[in-house]
Amino acid sequence: MNPLTDSSLGKPVGYTDQHDPSLLFPVARAGNRAALGLGDVLPFHGTDIWNAYELGWLDARGKPRVVLAEFRIPADSPHLVESKSFKLYLNSFAQTRLDHSEALRNLLVADLSQAAGAAVKVVLTPVTSTSVCVETLSGECIDDLPIGIDHYGPPRPEFLRHDAEAVVEESLVSHLLRSNCPVTGQPDWGSVQIAYRGPRIDRAGLLRYLISFRQHSEFHEHCVERIFVDVLARCAPTQLSVYARYTRRGGLDINPWRSNRRGIDPGNPRLCRQ
Repeated sequence: MNPLTDSSLGKPVGYTDQHDPSLLFPVARAGNRAALGLGDVLPFHGTDIWNAYELGWLDARGKPRVVLAEFRIPADSPHLVESKSFKLYLNSFAQTRLDHSEALRNLLVADLSQAAGAAVKVVLTPVTSTSVCVETLSGECIDDLPIGIDHYGPPRPEFLRHDAEAVVEESLVSHLLRSNCPVTGQPDWGSVQIAYRGPRIDRAGLLRYLISFRQHSEFHEHCVERIFVDVLARCAPTQLSVYARYTRRGGLDINPWRSNRRGIDPGNPRLCRQ
């Protein structure tokens, strides 16, 4: 696997407009997970849901076509895909002639599955679809708690506390998640939902913890796994799901979901900032 310094992140690049899967830059998940104390057996399953809003190609007559795309990369894949390389790859279809959208989908599935090292699901939606609407993350927002903040990084899991005497099942939401790209330093803004069953989590401590990512540098997927591992270790829930919905950059948004619950689907709710 090539080091991250070999990626296109933070570097001027030219755009190709002919299909080029070599533009995709896989990043091994194992290194970050080892830093979290995780090995081959993960305490979660999940998926990274990507939405693309800038995807087009030429049909057999040379007429441009455009679609919306949803990609689901399984959390147990050995690699994630670096986002700038993903953007460059999608733009490489701009002048590529394909007979129909299914031919496009087949190429996307094959190329992304090869890069991730696992089967990637792809759904293409016409831009005329009326099924895309603005939604919200279910749960109680904790952002207006009257607390003072004086720590913005690195993440402080010791902020997390719980009441062992009270067992609850609830979803807590914050729109104050912010971290930074580990290469360029550009900010990544997001909303996060913590859905759990177990000892009641102290809300003020949870909010302080989430805000402590503000000056932290890590990929979206890694941040969500860190949150999951820290909440699981510090608050001991029997059931836990962490879902982050990040704002768009370069026509792509990234939405990692991690959970120890089976048989549920996080959905793909498009938030007002997306």
